[in-house]
Amino acid sequence: MTKEMVEAFATLEKEKGIKQDVIVDAIKAALVAAYKKNYNQAQNVEVVFDEKKGNFKVNAVKTVVDEVQDSRLEVSLKDALEINRAYEVGDEIKFEVTPKNFGRLAAQTAKQVIMQRLREAERNHIIDEYSQYQDEIVTGTVERQDNRFVYVTIGNVEAVMPHNDQLPGETYNPQDKIRVLVTRVGSDAKGAQITVSRTAPGLVKRLFEQEVPEVYDGTVEIVSIAREAGDRTKIAVKSNDPNIDPVGTLVGPKGSRVQNIVNELGGENIDIVKYEDDPSDYIANALNPAEVIAVQFGDEEDDSKDALVIVPDYQLSLAIGKKGQNVRLAARLTGYKIDIKPESQVEFVDEGDEDDSTEETAQDADGSSSNDSSEVENTEDFPNGETVDSQLDDDADKDEE
Repeated sequence: MTKEMVEAFATLEKEKGIKQDVIVDAIKAALVAAYKKNYNQAQNVEVVFDEKKGNFKVNAVKTVVDEVQDSRLEVSLKDALEINRAYEVGDEIKFEVTPKNFGRLAAQTAKQVIMQRLREAERNHIIDEYSQYQDEIVTGTVERQDNRFVYVTIGNVEAVMPHNDQLPGETYNPQDKIRVLVTRVGSDAKGAQITVSRTAPGLVKRLFEQEVPEVYDGTVEIVSIAREAGDRTKIAVKSNDPNIDPVGTLVGPKGSRVQNIVNELGGENIDIVKYEDDPSDYIANALNPAEVIAVQFGDEEDDSKDALVIVPDYQLSLAIGKKGQNVRLAARLTGYKIDIKPESQVEFVDEGDEDDSTEETAQDADGSSSNDSSEVENTEDFPNGETVDSQLDDDADKDEE
């Protein structure tokens, strides 16, 4: 080991961000492993690094005992007193056993251990540096693409974007600049791995924070987001300032603010609705652009979040949306299980007839309701809106057309 080795340590620290202490520890571990393996030694050994000379020394550590049982691990008190009269039983003495030549095999073993430690140190450095970007937007450069991932360079590291995090219909060409959300900073068997996304709901939130100052400073708050990436997103917002309209603030003058985000997401439709503390008003807003006549809830004593929404007959298809998308997103946005019925199928009764009304609702829950109602649960298990009747899907498709 020479002065050039010390200079190499400094270069690695500057270019890779790996501190010299980490590199020295890796070499020490390598020399210990190589010594034990190649010289068939099993005693306790340690490696000491002389920073001034750039030299490594191998020391065998032996314990002082009255009677030696294993000369590789122990030294007699008599021999120890000849070295230094201050030694006592139980003390440890270090004897230098540095080989003159490790040989080719020893060098290869040392190199393998060193490279492994360097990879680990670099991985930890990347995780430490990029963990601060978790759930944040970063701009990266597309490098390449295969059947599993799009590889995006962020700074001096390469992130991966899995297939389900890629916007449907969006193409990624080498050297394209794209904005992505960092969803995971971790490691696997190959080293550090950063996962990014273009489909996560958090991406929409961060884009609005960048585009709308009132969202960034907290004057307008994004309460909830329900997204079907590449197609449609619903956002619920509220204002912490009574003089500021939250929906108008996000839309911007002539729709400029929301349009910039729509363009960034490849034309994805964005519905912005006002959050209300009253669940009835909130659900009605979430079903925008459909008109809602009334919202009724189940038994207040149980914790089920069921809501019956009554809409005009001519608004039924619009409330459900194409393939049940509108009601599905509204359910995710509000956290309620929404059952939609047309006005013609609901009898508005007086308070005195409340029991009869409850009976009818129970019958509907048993499956006796007609095909003109739709029920969607607040769950990701129905991405294609399987709970919406096929007849309603046809009606919704016609309405969209």
